[in-house]
Amino acid sequence: MFSRAFRVRSNTAIKGSDRRKLRTDVAAAFPNLSAEQLTEFIPNKEELNVIKIYSHKGEAVTVYMNNRNPILFEIEKALYPTVYTLWVYPDLLPAFSTWPPVLQKLAGGADLMLPGVVVPSSGFPQVERGTLCAVTLLGNRAPVAVAVATMSTAEMLAAGMKGKGFAVLHTYTDHLWEYGDKSYPPTLAPVVTDSAEKESTEDEEEMEGKEPVVSFSTDPLQHVDMGDLSLKERDGSAILMGKEKLDENRAAETAEDANTEVQQEAEDSRTPQEQMDALFNQCFFHALKCKVKKSDLPLLTSTFLRSHMFSCCPAGQQLDIKKSSYKKFSKFLQCMQHQKILQVKELNKGVESIVEVDWKHPDIKAFAVPEGFSSASAAQDSKSEDREQAYRAPEIIPLYGVSTKMIPLFQETGHRKGSILSSSEVRNIIINYVKTNELVDETNKNFVKVNAILCDCLLDKSEQDEISNLKWDDLLSRCLDRLQPLHQVTFFGQEPIVRKGNIEPIDITVAQRSSNKKVTIIKNLELYGLDPQCVANILQQKVQASATITPVPGSKDRVQVQIQGNQIHHLAKMLLEEYQLPRKYIQGLEKAPKLGRKK
Repeated sequence: MFSRAFRVRSNTAIKGSDRRKLRTDVAAAFPNLSAEQLTEFIPNKEELNVIKIYSHKGEAVTVYMNNRNPILFEIEKALYPTVYTLWVYPDLLPAFSTWPPVLQKLAGGADLMLPGVVVPSSGFPQVERGTLCAVTLLGNRAPVAVAVATMSTAEMLAAGMKGKGFAVLHTYTDHLWEYGDKSYPPTLAPVVTDSAEKESTEDEEEMEGKEPVVSFSTDPLQHVDMGDLSLKERDGSAILMGKEKLDENRAAETAEDANTEVQQEAEDSRTPQEQMDALFNQCFFHALKCKVKKSDLPLLTSTFLRSHMFSCCPAGQQLDIKKSSYKKFSKFLQCMQHQKILQVKELNKGVESIVEVDWKHPDIKAFAVPEGFSSASAAQDSKSEDREQAYRAPEIIPLYGVSTKMIPLFQETGHRKGSILSSSEVRNIIINYVKTNELVDETNKNFVKVNAILCDCLLDKSEQDEISNLKWDDLLSRCLDRLQPLHQVTFFGQEPIVRKGNIEPIDITVAQRSSNKKVTIIKNLELYGLDPQCVANILQQKVQASATITPVPGSKDRVQVQIQGNQIHHLAKMLLEEYQLPRKYIQGLEKAPKLGRKK
């Protein structure tokens, strides 16, 4: 409901009588709250506001605010808690758990499907169709979504945990959450009940001879059949299997194998987009667990995708961010950052790097390396060779933004200030403008007559009284010079990135140190998706000279590669021939030492 922006209609304070009525309505809607909790939830003196909004579908919604955070929302006289409220009262609603990667899809407006619900060893809470529920992530009791059950608990199990289980109303990271202080969910340990096994056993005894109801047991070999549904538990986790009965050999399998089978069974019910999301999550956790070390940080996000995640992709499959729900790799990493798995920063303008990873995060620790991959061998891979072979030069396209002064020349074609155009588009617009306004010089078609608009846009004040005609080349070059320079960079497997200004070239200089020693310094490698540490390692091996990473003088975050001696010949070969970078994006190759004549 709040996956898209909403429109605020009114914002008023809640007075005494309205406050008391609200407290009564909350007590009726959530009887689990004690009198003290009610007073704390709807305080007598603190500021409370009510906001009337329209959702993107036009639905009228009432939102109640406390301390600038939305605590409740009301739809058709029914009250619902927000995630801010559930973080304070996590047991307010019956809760169902899902896997962390599912959160991104829920925040995007998707409902929670039953294959994505984790079945706990103690069993599901007993709910009826239409019951208001909370959705949590595995390993954390803090709710991240508010949803309405579309089936009862018995119906979910009878359906083999397939189909839509919950209609999601509100999630962490949606626009209603953004209307508050945008705080993160707290970390709340799951509640473990000692009597879970005992209650499960008693339930089985009570239901003997009656209509079959699925019950849960911590015995890994125990399962209950209900029609063609078989429930099997192992290592404290209940796992729904297929229609065939489980034999003793399958009962001895590990939980990891069972999880894989469940995922394969759920594959049929997942869309190609959901499958690509799952593949990205698998390769992401695999890369963090087996490929990346703390010494690699900061690590360019493009290098992480190209050199680490791609190598973790199973045979026969290929990562394609455009086929996922994220569409951009930066959005995928933003989701992981919200889950506090890693931290991404823009160390250089327009270039993001992974600066911190929480290797103790439960999701990383719980990840099991798929069969066919060896975590030990993966950790011992030669990273420099992998990166060198996997690198693909980015596609760089110069672009132009319409500036304020140039608006009169481009507004006829529907472009406004800030509109982004390629050089060919600019050329076509100018040619059409000249022809439409009949500005081609009749006596010499190589010239264009300067009218009032061209005069104001393209001529300096000192030229306006002197120049009445311009050559076509001069006209086009003046136009490009007066537009705002931009450039688009497209790294392999990622969405294009548009940055202001012209891209800085890879800058190579030779400096002289003490004792007449020379060093080669390389800057701006990150702008082209090259990891400075990787380049330093490769150069060090090629030329057998010391190479180090040092901060760029005058910059806190940028780094440069420094290697002993004048190594421009080796750099030119690596950048031009091996990495296939265009020469125009490399500055300083002319400083290479002159080779002696062969005798």
